[in-house]
Amino acid sequence: MTDLRPARPGRSVVGLPVRALLAFVVTGANVGGAAAVLVIAAFVLPRGQLLDAVEIRLVNLVVLAVYLLVAIPAGIWLGHRALTVRRSEADVEQAQLRLVLAGPARISGTIVVLWFLAAILFCLLNLRYSGRLAFSVTATVAIGGVTTCALSYLLVERMLRRAAAQVLSGRPPRRRRLVTGVMLRSVGFWVLGTAVPLAGLMLAGLVALFYQDSSPTQLAVTMLVLGGTAIGSGLLTTIGAARAIADPVLTVRRALARVQDGDLGVHVPVYDNTELGQLQAGTNQMVEGLRERERIRDLFGRHVGRDVAEAAAARSHEVRLGGEVRPVAVLFVDLVGSTTMAVRRPPEEVVALLNRFFGVVLECVEQSGGWINKFEGDAALAIFGAPLDLDDAPGAALVAARRLGERLAAEMPEIEAGVGVSAGDAVAGNLGDPRRYEYTVIGDPVNEAARLTELAKSVPGRVVAAARAVDAAGPEADHWRAGEPVTLRGRDEPTGVCVPEDHVSIRARAVQEE
Repeated sequence: MTDLRPARPGRSVVGLPVRALLAFVVTGANVGGAAAVLVIAAFVLPRGQLLDAVEIRLVNLVVLAVYLLVAIPAGIWLGHRALTVRRSEADVEQAQLRLVLAGPARISGTIVVLWFLAAILFCLLNLRYSGRLAFSVTATVAIGGVTTCALSYLLVERMLRRAAAQVLSGRPPRRRRLVTGVMLRSVGFWVLGTAVPLAGLMLAGLVALFYQDSSPTQLAVTMLVLGGTAIGSGLLTTIGAARAIADPVLTVRRALARVQDGDLGVHVPVYDNTELGQLQAGTNQMVEGLRERERIRDLFGRHVGRDVAEAAAARSHEVRLGGEVRPVAVLFVDLVGSTTMAVRRPPEEVVALLNRFFGVVLECVEQSGGWINKFEGDAALAIFGAPLDLDDAPGAALVAARRLGERLAAEMPEIEAGVGVSAGDAVAGNLGDPRRYEYTVIGDPVNEAARLTELAKSVPGRVVAAARAVDAAGPEADHWRAGEPVTLRGRDEPTGVCVPEDHVSIRARAVQEE
């Protein structure tokens, strides 16, 4: 449910339930303030013998009742007008924003006018009886009106928060010179809620001192009642002002706590038109930036591998081109007959099959602590031990290769793929240009793994590892057994090879290609 109505000329910017609640709460606050002023003026303030006349009290009471009967409907109508878009407004949406944000001040201004008229009315009414009486009543009405207006402002501001949040829609409010800031708001409410009532207390003492016709008992009662009223009104105003400041800060603090726990879906409603609104909007912008950064980080990790992404993010200095020699293990996997498959099957079916295939490859590699360096059409290159160190990288690569062969045979029997594993020293680093580069691994282990993959396509089990990778592995070496050495393409010396223990003996054959 929204507190706003569609902005149209000649219509209020808030709905009927909100207007009714505003009228009820503000009317109640002002009627209560008027009653308190009546009691204080008629029974508490120091007064002479003339002021005890029942006729004067009755006249003031009747006039007050009549004034309330006129002022309450007028105030409700004027309050409605304060939230109504004028028919001459060209930009109704901007008018809606302006009216909602300025609503508390406009309605409070209307109340100030009604209390000011009441002060003039009761001054003229009582002036014909006594100048002292007119002064006392007028001062009491003025002080009560100021305090009541401050409370009314806080009540209206609180009830229009949802509407303010809707018109701002998370955007930072525009700061203007006439808009009060947090400090000015705090000082202003202290003046209205504390300084003004205490000024009334001092004024009562000054009147009693000047006329010197009040008994000590009467003066004590006056001080107690006015002091208690000042404390009560000051407390209510201070609490309201403190909540107006604390509530936005609390919403920001709760949002930051959720962000700290990893929840980036938070959104802080922006309903304050001071620096606190800037804080709320700034929090939303910060969270939006974090969401965008996380999205880019996730996308970056999907393209280059999470290990590479995290290693790059951990470096505080600028990434440089070049690399370092480090021991790694390499797993290379390539489909058998992918060219024929692409010709005989529809493209959509080929893509779906490749995605299933790469999904199995990715799971097997990541479970063993490696990462996919690149996908090359129907092949994939996985690295173990770079850029992050990995205990027993050769053993991890061998585990991944053995599991991959088993899973492909069980889950995707319609395809065949060769898997080759090698290990040794290679250069790992960023290659390319400062404008576009990638993290990769180059060296003999990569070439050897690719050549072993070609050999694996023609042997049972389709998984072959270099003997040096098995020799460098830990306990995983027990699951592999040696086969006959093979002279790989591009090499002069035979290469020792191994296959998983549960596979059929490898029938060594030389792979010689130009």
